Amino acid sequence: MSLLPKPDQQRIGLILTGGGARAAYQVGVLRAIATTLPKQAKNPFHVIAGTSAGALNAASLATHAHHLRTAVRTLETIWKNISSDMVYDLHSANLLSSASGLVLNMLSAKNSDNAVALLHNAPLAELLARVIKFNRIQHNIDIGLLDALSITASAYSSGESVSFYQAIKNIEDWQGPHRIGVRTQLGLEHLMASAAIPVIFPAVKLGAQYFGDGAIRQLAPTSTAMHLGARRLLAIGVSGNRTRSPLEDELTEQPSLSQILGHILNSAFVDALENDLEFIRHMNAVNPLVPKPVIERNSIHMNKIDLLEISPSRELNVLAMEHYHELPKTMTRYIKEGSSGTLLSLILFERGFCGALCQLGFEDGMEKEGRIRDFFAELN
Repeated sequence: MSLLPKPDQQRIGLILTGGGARAAYQVGVLRAIATTLPKQAKNPFHVIAGTSAGALNAASLATHAHHLRTAVRTLETIWKNISSDMVYDLHSANLLSSASGLVLNMLSAKNSDNAVALLHNAPLAELLARVIKFNRIQHNIDIGLLDALSITASAYSSGESVSFYQAIKNIEDWQGPHRIGVRTQLGLEHLMASAAIPVIFPAVKLGAQYFGDGAIRQLAPTSTAMHLGARRLLAIGVSGNRTRSPLEDELTEQPSLSQILGHILNSAFVDALENDLEFIRHMNAVNPLVPKPVIERNSIHMNKIDLLEISPSRELNVLAMEHYHELPKTMTRYIKEGSSGTLLSLILFERGFCGALCQLGFEDGMEKEGRIRDFFAELN
């Protein structure tokens, strides 16, 4: 399979969004893609854009760009053998005695050196340091296996969505409404910042600023891949909203703090990508009606974007509640059974749930096997 160079309109971008443990779903979809493509296929994506937990998958793919199936098997090994204590310290001093105590700390006007977070995720840093070889990223770019890798995080001080990227030489930094692109050498700290779910995990300092989860205020998740040269996009979401079924049972009383927090976080991880993809579909529909001179003057915004979206066929919140029994006992004081499937789906880093997500992703991907073959047909 010959990958590079390719004309601009054939450059493929992979978009991996966030969502804590939900990112295991992406691995199943990637296995379906690897199964559909030839066995010895190299990385088929010219641009890989990752956000939040999706950034962890993105970085791993970029470091194994020489062989797609090897990259996917590596991710499967991680996600199918994961446990919560490999992600956060179940007995951390940062695990406050009550969620109400966390809220009081957040509302305090006093400056504090204490991390405003429920969980300490030092184990995640140790895991990523072992499994991701960051030096391979630039090597794979240099030998033509990859054009660019980006990891997006949210700057708490400026409110900007910052896409840190490594790429081929002819790509320049960019700036848009509340979002910028910054060339850098990617490392562990960028992954930890991108995956720092607000309130759940502590913010990470990069340079002079503190950063949190990249999904927060990421108004246009597809824009990063397009700035980096992609014109054909494959987006793997972590929302089951296309089923249009209720997320959880109807509330008959005031929602708990965990339900409110889950609702807020769900809007950050889900709404931006779905709205962005819907905008692209509308633009594609309008594109044939726009005069050619207008398209030529606005090539980035007006050219048709070949889009393939794969998202869960089941509500991941409901699936998470089916695996509530896997939740460590230390965490059951915060999340009661039947209370918040949304929050549970973010932090349930356990084998059963993550394995079920991988399997669901694989099945959903194989349902679109024909579309996947068509999408990658020009690479053969």
